[in-house]
Formats: sequence, structure tokens, C-alpha cells
Amino acid sequence: MNSSRTRLPLSRSALLILVAALLLVAQYAMAAPDSRPSSALVDLTSRGFSGALRAVVVRPGESLQPYLSAPQDLKEARWLAFGADTQASASITAEGLKAPGQPGVWTLAPSQQGTGAGSHAVITPVHFDGSTTQLNGYRIGRWPARSAGRSGRYAPPELLIEVTRQNQDFAVSEHFRLRNFLTKDQANVWPKYLVLDLRLVDKLELVLQELRAMGYQGKGLHVMSGFRTPQYNGPGEGGRAKFSRHTYGDAADVWLDDDGDGQMDDLDGNGRVDVKDAEVLARAVDRVEQRVPDLVGGYGVYRANRVHGPFVHIDVRGTPARWSKR
Repeated sequence: MNSSRTRLPLSRSALLILVAALLLVAQYAMAAPDSRPSSALVDLTSRGFSGALRAVVVRPGESLQPYLSAPQDLKEARWLAFGADTQASASITAEGLKAPGQPGVWTLAPSQQGTGAGSHAVITPVHFDGSTTQLNGYRIGRWPARSAGRSGRYAPPELLIEVTRQNQDFAVSEHFRLRNFLTKDQANVWPKYLVLDLRLVDKLELVLQELRAMGYQGKGLHVMSGFRTPQYNGPGEGGRAKFSRHTYGDAADVWLDDDGDGQMDDLDGNGRVDVKDAEVLARAVDRVEQRVPDLVGGYGVYRANRVHGPFVHIDVRGTPARWSKR
């Protein structure tokens, strides 16, 4: 009897603590939906294997499923163009949210606020049928694959991202902006046009993550060459392939520059910068492809010359390819 009387107050105390804890959990659960920013797009499958992507590319007016969706409590909203005052009404139907009907880089905001755009963006590209060699004064040229009858992954791209002075700094991922992948010519011509496969950006982010796992800082990769218009790439002279993956927006020539001196870092620690440092970077690419076969592609190791230091070509062509220009 005495023993049971001494345990009873402890049981009541434990019960009171449990009840209080349950009340707190219930209160948090009820408040959580309201605390979520109503302007945020719900991330479904848009962040890639790296978890670092911040945008999706969707044709104008098409459904955002399965990439992104709007919160269920969002009844009315509008699209805000990144870096500009342009707005467009958001179409929210029973089938879900649709991308804006005009080209641009867009974030979603409630109609009653006009600010507070979500953390994810939708890029709606321009259709380019290749019947001309330029678009809005920007020289593009013609893909040789068109006359050669190439199809599949060598078919001429038909969707081009319109890059303006205002949206060029949009971060498509944690470490990369639209301007990082632009063709290196026509500096004073705006808008510019870009083909960019976000699987490439995803792979570059994974390479950075792998480099950090290997013991490097991995602050960011310098993109020496990203997308090249056919006009800039030329017919294959100067070491550039006629059907270069750069002209399809799924290749980049990069190096790691954590110390900010404008060239490849001394990754192998031998006291000098040479092709062996590019080989270290290539090993990180190889490890990424082994871990994520969906992003398999080519990589090439290049030695330094009078114009630039050593670098590595990385692409997501869909089949493995390896080469070295030592």
C-alpha cells in the first residue's frame, strides 16, 4: 500500500507532462500550414540529384507537373519576371498550375501582395525553328545537324532561354547563374539566347559536392565555355567539334579556382598547376557518374596553353566518352 501511494503522484506528473507535450504538438501542427509562405512553389522533383537546382524549364503555358505545384490554399496569384516589372496572371486550374504564356524567368507571388516571390523559378523559353540565323539581332547561326539530318540527341535545339541584362544574374542553382553559360561574344547585344540543359548544372553541382568530399573547399567551378551558338562554334575548326555538345547546351569546360587567381588550383599538391590537376577534377566527375548513371556523359582532360590553364570538359550526352589532350 505505501509503495503504491508513493508512485501515484509520479504517474500523475508524467501524465500531465505527456498531455502538455501533445497539446504543443497539436498547436504546432495546426499553425504549420499557415506559417508556410503562400507564395512558394511546392518542390516536387525539381531540385535534381544534387538538391541544388533552383529552376525548371517548361514551355510557355504548359503544366508544371510533375516538377512544381502551387500550395493548395493558393487561389489567386501572378507571375513576376525576375529582374523586371513585368507581371503575368497565374493560371490555377483543377489540373494544377501552368507556366506563364510568355518567355522569361518567373517566380510566383500572391496577387494581393505583388512581392515575396517563391524560392523556385520557372524558365519559359523561346521557340526557335532555325529558319533564320538570328533572333532579335542576336546572331545564332545554323546547327549543322539540320542539313546533315541528325536526330535524337543531335537534333537542332528548338527551345532557347532569353537572357536579358536584368535576368542574367538569376541563379539556376546554388553556384551557377545564367550568365555563366552564355556564348562569349556579342557583348553589347541584348537579349542574348542560351541553350542550357539543367542536367548539366545538376552534374556540375554534384562534382563540387564530390570535390568537397575529397577534401577541397569546392567554392565553385569557373565556366570557361558553356553554350556556344553554331555561329560562334564554327564548322569545326580550331579544335572545336562540328557537332560539339557545347552547341546543345549540355557541356561546359571548367576548372576549380578556390583561391581566386583565375586558373586551376594546384589540386594534386605538387606545387605547380598542370594537367595532373585537371586529372584530379576528372576523377571527381568519374565518381559522380558512377554514383548517378542518369547523368553519364563525356569528360575530356586538357593541358594548359598560352591562353588558359588546364581544364576539364564535362557533358551529359547520355553515353560515356573519355579523352585526354595532354
